[in-house]
Amino acid sequence: MTQLGGKTAIVTGASRGIGAAAALELARAGMNVVLAARSTDDIERVAAGIAEDGGTALALVCDVARYGSVEALIVRTVETFGGVDLLVNNAGIINPIARLSESDPEAWGNAVDINLKGVYHGVRAVLPAMLENGAGTIINLSSGAAYGPMEGWSHYCATKAAVLMLTRAVDKEYRARGIRSVGLSPGTVATQMQVDIKASGINPVSQMDPADHAPPEWIGQAIAWLADEGADQYLGDDLQLRSDQAARAAIGLPT
Repeated sequence: MTQLGGKTAIVTGASRGIGAAAALELARAGMNVVLAARSTDDIERVAAGIAEDGGTALALVCDVARYGSVEALIVRTVETFGGVDLLVNNAGIINPIARLSESDPEAWGNAVDINLKGVYHGVRAVLPAMLENGAGTIINLSSGAAYGPMEGWSHYCATKAAVLMLTRAVDKEYRARGIRSVGLSPGTVATQMQVDIKASGINPVSQMDPADHAPPEWIGQAIAWLADEGADQYLGDDLQLRSDQAARAAIGLPT
């Protein structure tokens, strides 16, 4: 991962799960890592762990649903480290899980604000800094839900499908100017989200054995691989990690 050394990454939703695992993996690769989340305690804990391992990390409060908050995150990162080389748009929610006729319109809209507009906000805020540098990588966390509906997940499926289109739009508009845009569909991962899904009892995913979910550390490795050398063949699309055995082998994950 030597090509990442000394570069700067922002990871949203970095307080736990995939976000925290990605931050740790990117720091091990030598990147300066900015951890963003809505509350401070967990990201400060992750940042302290990175510092103890000899890495460089900065924990910043950010609400991705508010453009001004994301813009301030980018400004502070550029002021501190001189630029942004990688943005990992990871922040997202699955709750409240509900069938459409039982869904709460305000909660449905909140999912759109975080899962979709939050990704747009990150892209919009970071592009000027990346374009000024003539290079940058944007990794958007995707899902199998982007490709097919799941009962009780209308908000999640709709927003993830839209995020896939954003990934493709960034690639179409900016690949020629040095911006690498790629999605990562990790499959089911052993995070709090899967605990919430299990508790809902809705659709087949809630019936899965917890042992079947991938550890978040594997997804962190995949994100670091995409950031460094693995993304080029997936630009403008998703790496579907669960089913792509060649990618898993390249990352060093079980196939």
